[in-house]
Amino acid sequence: VQLQASGGGLVQAGGSLRLSCAASGRTKSTNGMGWFRQAPGKEREFVAGISWGGSGTLYADAVKDRFTISRDITKNTGSLQMNTLKPEDTGVYYCAAIGTSRWPSKYERDYWGWGQGSLVTVSS
Repeated sequence: VQLQASGGGLVQAGGSLRLSCAASGRTKSTNGMGWFRQAPGKEREFVAGISWGGSGTLYADAVKDRFTISRDITKNTGSLQMNTLKPEDTGVYYCAAIGTSRWPSKYERDYWGWGQGSLVTVSS
């Protein structure tokens, strides 16, 4: 399975942006998906995760109450609505899949199917 993020761009601080994630391949082997981001010079970090059933969501403290993760299992897609963006939200955003035995998790090692990320730049 592979997941591809899109929808990034340049936005001013305080603005909003919506990222999309399209999954392809054997998605039935997965239980959910997650969003991660990597800022310049930093390690990739967890942002948010969701189970395909929609019963569970997980957020990093830094984005809680500002970002909302959602999914559409009929289309094998996911989204990340980002509001009240801050310059520190700048980075390349990736989406990836997680299996039943690993969910819920904030650890990168529990996710797979990484595609090319989408760059989000928040100007001050």
